Amino acid sequence: MESLKIPEVDFAAGGNTSGISRRAFFKHATVVGATSAVALSGLSSAVIASAQEAGERADPLALAKGDRDILIAAQIAEALAVTTYMHIIHMAPFFNRLPSDDQGYLKAAAQEQEEMSHYMLEQDVTDQFTPFSKFFYPVKMFANAQTTLNTLVTLEDAFIAAYLVGVRNFSTTNLRVTAARIMGIESDHRTLARVLAPSVAKQDGGPIEKVTGAQGVAESVDPPNNNGYERTLCWTNINQAVNALLPFVDKTAAHKAAFDTTKSYPFEPFNPVLPNPLGKFISFTGC
Repeated sequence: MESLKIPEVDFAAGGNTSGISRRAFFKHATVVGATSAVALSGLSSAVIASAQEAGERADPLALAKGDRDILIAAQIAEALAVTTYMHIIHMAPFFNRLPSDDQGYLKAAAQEQEEMSHYMLEQDVTDQFTPFSKFFYPVKMFANAQTTLNTLVTLEDAFIAAYLVGVRNFSTTNLRVTAARIMGIESDHRTLARVLAPSVAKQDGGPIEKVTGAQGVAESVDPPNNNGYERTLCWTNINQAVNALLPFVDKTAAHKAAFDTTKSYPFEPFNPVLPNPLGKFISFTGC
């Protein structure tokens, strides 16, 4: 697979043919979340406790609908990210042939403070479990290193753009600042995914010199961070981020995107291990 370009479909214009509408997406999100929140009941509530100690209540009942829509989309994205990184670590043959420091980048993204911590924060704020907990991927996602890295960078491009939608559209300063804080980590992940490419072993198709992200252009991985400014993908509302997620969460959309629909991969939540207390959430102010 040489390219995995995110589809640009305007829900308002009626261009969605995936079989699941934005309204159905969020209706499903609300119903499933209400019945599945207990699945995370054993996870830590440190995030909310920290916010409350700082005099900031993250009350899910007080969320504006637009804020909730963005947060639900973000939860799905983070669950997808955790699932992606964990299956790369456990299933992708090229992973074990990467240098140990490159393996460490992927492990940190999956197993420590980062993607799972973001998910837990968003779940605490919405007070509901992710409405989608099984995901579809492109053919040979975990068997072909080029496909893996193309998809990983595509997802990180999408996550960055989605959190920038939050920065633009969240109704409170706390949520906008938190979206910016998470977006910075997603930017790190995009860069680190590109750092891995030249380290892919020859038997796995390496070294990989170009990776294709969300814009469908094969870009040199030298330098790994090739942005002067983060890319918005021209997204200005959460509808566009939802549309980008559909092939990963909906079987009909996955089939239309030529993904492998013979198998889905489960999201398995866990308590993340904080690598450094200086990088804690602490509170919505970060202090």
